[in-house]
This record gives sequence, C-alpha cells and structure tokens, in this order.
Amino acid sequence: MRLTLGYSPCPNDTFIFWALAKALVAAPSLSLSPVVRDVQALNELCLSGRLDVSKVSCHAMAFLAPRYAVLAAGAAMGRGVGPILVARRPFALEELSRKTVAAPGALTTAHLLLLLREPGLKGRVVQMSFQEVLKAVASGQVDAGVLIHEGRFVYEAHGLLCLLDLGQWWEAHTGLPLPLGGLVARRRLGKGLLRELEELVRRSILYAWAHPEEAMPYVRQHAQELKEDVLRRHIELYVNGYSVQMGPEGQEALRELLRRAHEAGLCPAFREPLFAE
Repeated sequence: MRLTLGYSPCPNDTFIFWALAKALVAAPSLSLSPVVRDVQALNELCLSGRLDVSKVSCHAMAFLAPRYAVLAAGAAMGRGVGPILVARRPFALEELSRKTVAAPGALTTAHLLLLLREPGLKGRVVQMSFQEVLKAVASGQVDAGVLIHEGRFVYEAHGLLCLLDLGQWWEAHTGLPLPLGGLVARRRLGKGLLRELEELVRRSILYAWAHPEEAMPYVRQHAQELKEDVLRRHIELYVNGYSVQMGPEGQEALRELLRRAHEAGLCPAFREPLFAE
C-alpha cells in the first residue's frame, strides 16, 4: 500500500523521517511518499483530507479528529521546548493589546498558546509562515512575533529579545510537558495499519539516533538555519523520548491542551477517541 507522509522541513522532523524517506527502514506492506511542507500547510492539507499520514500542530488535532487519529510516535513534545514571543525592544505584556503581533499560522500550537495566554489578541494576530515571523519582527513590520523551530535558537543574533517563553508559562500552569506537534493518520486505515505505522516511525527514530552523521545531509538539505550547532541543538531538544513513545504523561498533556483550547472557544469538541487504539 502506498501512503503519503507529510512532515515539515525543520531539523527534528527531517531527522525523524530521514530513514523512512531514504527507505533505510521499511515495512513490506507499505510504501511512503514524503510530502515536505511548512507545518501550517500540513495542517491545511490534512483538513482537506489530502494526506494519509502527517505531522501536524497539536492545535489542529481537534479539528482533524473526525478523520485522523493521533499516533503514539513522532511527537514534538517536551519541557523547555516552547515557542517564544520576541520583539525588537522591551515592553510590558499588558501593552500587547495595542501591538501588532505575528504568529506562524492560525492552527499552530504557537498561535493557540499565545491566545490562551493573551485572549485579548483573538482575531487580531497577523498570520504568516514561520520563516517570515523573525524577519517581520526584525524589520519592524510587526511589533512582536511568536517564533518556533530554528527561530528559538537564533533570534538574539537578529537583535531581538524574548518577552515571554510560552512553554515556561504552560509548564508553570499545568506541570505538564508542552505538546507542540504530533503524527496523525487516517482512521479508516484501521487499527492494525496504524500500529504498524507507529512502529515504523519508532524504528526510523532509533535508526537516526544510531546513525546521526548520516542523517545530517538530509537535515541540512531542508533546514532554514544551516549553522551546525543550531541544527544539532534543535534535534537534541525536540527529538526525545516523547518522540519515540508519547506515553501516559504525553497523552495527558495533549488532552489538557485541547481541553483548555475548547473551554476558551479556540477549538471544537470532538466525540472520537483522540488516539489510535
């Protein structure tokens, strides 16, 4: 069976899926065709039902639940991994309601966290691709912006400062790791195939951990930021134990995120089991 597999060009995703993309790990019954896109684009492709398996933002999972189940492998989740709100000059967070703020896509978890922290910004955030947010803040196009992926590691070099670490805010209020993104697959594929996909992704991660130097050319090929130390720090932070197995704590964190989002009117309720069973 041939399935489409969506993931972002960010170092953690290309590291996780490198062995699958290069057929270094495989399943006899499956053939996966990579689709590499910005995470917001992946969210939208899944909303239109155009991908079989894909990395998506955790925020998007509530909207996708009728058709897609969350897999236990492939997540971007952890502690100290949160999006950060940056600006060119310091100002009090109370002033945000009078500022222009950019986010990397309406269904990204970064945007959701910003609105959970600052509900007054609902409907007022400027959406753009994650690659453009840092440039927009540095150039003065917007007053502040939420950075994800490599931006977290390089914003100071662009003369920006961190006003708020949204991951720290989440952890302080919940005591849970922050769920950023995860892998989803069509429910109609069936339980057996969903389990096979989870195991295949785990094998891909373990293969990359065992052969990190071999994975790096593929990571560099897609990365926005090419500095070696940035790429390696990015992978070390975002490819972790939760990526191999979300586990009970990870599942609780995701449920709590979507519960808070629903209570805030930022995502729909859903009846379907969230996770592949």
